[in-house]
Amino acid sequence: MDASWRQVAGGRGRARGRATAVPSGNGAPLRGAGGGREKGSGSSVRVGTSPSGAATWEAAGRRQRSAGGEAPPSGASGEKGLMSQKKFEEIKKANQAAAKKLVEEHVSSSSEEEGDEDFEGKQGKIVANTFITYTTHTDGDIHELERTKQYLHEAFQAGAMTCLICIASVKRNQAVWSCSGCFCIFHMPCIQKWAKDSQFLVSSLMDDDFGKKDYPWPCPKCRFEYKRSETPSRYYCYCGKVEDPPLDPWLVPHSCGQVCDREFKPPCGHKCLLLCHPGPCPPCPKMITTTCYCKKAKPIPRRCSAKEWSCQLPCGRKLLCGQHKCENPCHAGNCQPCPRVSRQKCVCGKKVAERSCASPLWHCDQVCRKTLPCGNHTCEQVCHVGTCGECPRSGKRSCPCQKSKFSLPCTEDVPTCGDSCDKVLECGIHRCSQRCHRGPCETCRQEVEKQCRCGKHTKRMPCHKPYLCETKCVKMRDCQKHQCRRKCCPGNCPPCDQNCGRTLGCRNHKCPSVCHRGSCYPCPETVDVKCSCGNAKVTVPCGRERTTKPPKCKELCSQPPTCHHTSREKHRCHFGPCPPCHQPCQKVLEKCGHLCPASCHDQALIKQTGRHQPTGPWEQPSEPVFIQTALPCPPCQVPIPVECLGKHEVSPLPCHAIGPYSCKRLCGRILDCQNHTCMKECHKVTEVDGCSGKNKAGTECLQCEEGCSKSRPLGCPHPCVLPCHPGECPPCVQMLRIKCHCKITSLYVECRKITSADINEKNLLSCCRNQCPKELPCGHRCKEMCHPGECPFNCNQKVKLRCPCKRIKKELQCSKVRENQVSVECDTTCKEMKRKASEIKEAEAKAALEEEKRRQQAELEAFENRLKGRRKKTRRRDEVAVELSLWQKYKFYLLPLCGVAVAALAWYIAHGVD
Repeated sequence: MDASWRQVAGGRGRARGRATAVPSGNGAPLRGAGGGREKGSGSSVRVGTSPSGAATWEAAGRRQRSAGGEAPPSGASGEKGLMSQKKFEEIKKANQAAAKKLVEEHVSSSSEEEGDEDFEGKQGKIVANTFITYTTHTDGDIHELERTKQYLHEAFQAGAMTCLICIASVKRNQAVWSCSGCFCIFHMPCIQKWAKDSQFLVSSLMDDDFGKKDYPWPCPKCRFEYKRSETPSRYYCYCGKVEDPPLDPWLVPHSCGQVCDREFKPPCGHKCLLLCHPGPCPPCPKMITTTCYCKKAKPIPRRCSAKEWSCQLPCGRKLLCGQHKCENPCHAGNCQPCPRVSRQKCVCGKKVAERSCASPLWHCDQVCRKTLPCGNHTCEQVCHVGTCGECPRSGKRSCPCQKSKFSLPCTEDVPTCGDSCDKVLECGIHRCSQRCHRGPCETCRQEVEKQCRCGKHTKRMPCHKPYLCETKCVKMRDCQKHQCRRKCCPGNCPPCDQNCGRTLGCRNHKCPSVCHRGSCYPCPETVDVKCSCGNAKVTVPCGRERTTKPPKCKELCSQPPTCHHTSREKHRCHFGPCPPCHQPCQKVLEKCGHLCPASCHDQALIKQTGRHQPTGPWEQPSEPVFIQTALPCPPCQVPIPVECLGKHEVSPLPCHAIGPYSCKRLCGRILDCQNHTCMKECHKVTEVDGCSGKNKAGTECLQCEEGCSKSRPLGCPHPCVLPCHPGECPPCVQMLRIKCHCKITSLYVECRKITSADINEKNLLSCCRNQCPKELPCGHRCKEMCHPGECPFNCNQKVKLRCPCKRIKKELQCSKVRENQVSVECDTTCKEMKRKASEIKEAEAKAALEEEKRRQQAELEAFENRLKGRRKKTRRRDEVAVELSLWQKYKFYLLPLCGVAVAALAWYIAHGVD
């Protein structure tokens, strides 16, 4: 079965032609199964009631399927064309395989995807708008549509549809079967296995010729029975028109997209106009003209499903009592019994009682006691209608053994006939041997060889006693799990009377049926998966509550606050503990009376301390533990303006830190000296003499211990001899040592004379009365008395002036010589001496040149001799003796001496003229 189902479910080709996007009429792509929404039909749910709309959507589906068709190969011919065609086919197959895999993975994962809240809201609006036309006209009953809407909603919601056999989600790409009784959806392989197992179980228990008869199989949920021929073998859409409906993300899952066209139940002659849908068809929406129940009102147009209506006028039909009319508003069916009360006699007429008008016939509890026609006996019947009848003892009567009959008056009893009783005793074998007697026969006392009920043992014993052996039956009961274990079982073992007790597929309940063969029926229970507050819920089959996500609740959380606030912050309903309270604490602080502005700290998470610490690296460190505890309010941070100790500023301080504080500035108050300020850090100052001035120093301020720092008169280098004081300093009487103008002599003068003197007086006080030691530019000493400034340039000193050759010398006035007003020229003697000196220089230069030439000639000859080689020592070379001149021998000594002599002569000439 699995293999055939896999061929059916896996070979349907849900992704055929859906890997390519197809442009829709408005330019938006109609995505295939690989790119469509997985949460239902999105904003294009095709559950409308218009057949024209269905045709339009079918055309769009055909366009979509045609988009995935094959493209014709290129027009190439020959081998190149064959290669291109082969390559094209390979690429096409690869693309189709990849697209199919993507579609299957994307579609199958839809059950795990979580719906978006906005999308669910839009989906609910679409479903509501689909059915709104069913209730917009006269007296439409919206409650009858809830079942159909519920099935549609579950079809759109991923994971909402559950197979009750395997307790698994029904995915949109799986083959399914829908029950026509309860409309529950099952997996195709699951329902096929269920039908096969059910038929096998019934036939194995009831059919002697195993498998010959046609036994029905029930729906797992509603127990609606189907014939063997109705076992599902093919996958159809909901309306049964299309086999293997293709997967389309724009349609309801497992729907063909065509108009349903199923007849309404109860039948009214019309057909369903919705597109192929799960669940029962909604009430008939057709409009017909009909009148009310009592036929008094005029016919009006109404929905076919609500064609019966009441005009609310009094009914007026005569009641069964025949006296009153029905006063209820126009209603369906028979009128209710008359509600009025009247006095009525019982059927025998002996008693009268107040009873409901609707039940005029009633019986009292008295015996009739009327005399029967025999005149000897009375009627023993309780209050009855009609005559009492004949006396029961009249006519022919039989004796106790029924063998003889007697005609006796009703006053006489029938006698015994004296024949044997001959009635069959209770054993059913022997007859009574007593004479005809009244009352029951005695028990059979004959001894017989009796066989036990199971036929395994025999025993001789009285016939009236049953014989049951102690052997227990070992046959298996119909459940094939338990033995019969009944003593002396005749072979017709009763059905197993033990409870099945197997855990159902829901894992919550156990099978309540008696022990049976085969699979247990699915759990019939349903579970409401609720949100935390219980306002939002979704009903799922039992067992699915563990995997079903609770519905999203839009209500506000109603859990009471755990902190001191009267209410929590507004947040949505949720599971688990509420988020921490972030409202302002607003507790009144004890010290200052302000309100705490911090976030609520009644349940703050703090790390637990004092836990066991690991003794070594071999011990695993424990996880930190956080506990919830109430923390004290933080210190008050309300700013309070406070003046500092020294009254320099007013600063806002946190309320918890209010108190005398120092601004860390210098005190700055003027001390008693009136020259300095207090250099202490801002401190408390006690006002003196009732003076409230902020610049007046107090007793806490520093006492001035510095010397006088007032500016001294210009030129006075001495400090004031007094300590720091107010007012002007006294005149300086210290002696000041100063240098005279010539910077040689030190003079001592009172400081106040210097500082108070003008320029002329200062020049006189600084004069030492000696000749100025300064040199004039000419090199002579100044002739003036010690004076300030530059010396006057009027030197009258006599200086010696020589001619250029230093031979002639004259004495002239220094000022004139500096001004180049006079000069000394050389005479003829000077010129002759210059000529002789130049000749001597020329002779020396010439001798030096000749000496250089001879030296070079000697070096050249020596070089030539070395080139010719050495001669033998025995041979002597004729040597030519060259005599050197005196100049050549002693020129190195004579040249320095001549230089010294010339210099001495020149000096002598120069100084001799002076």
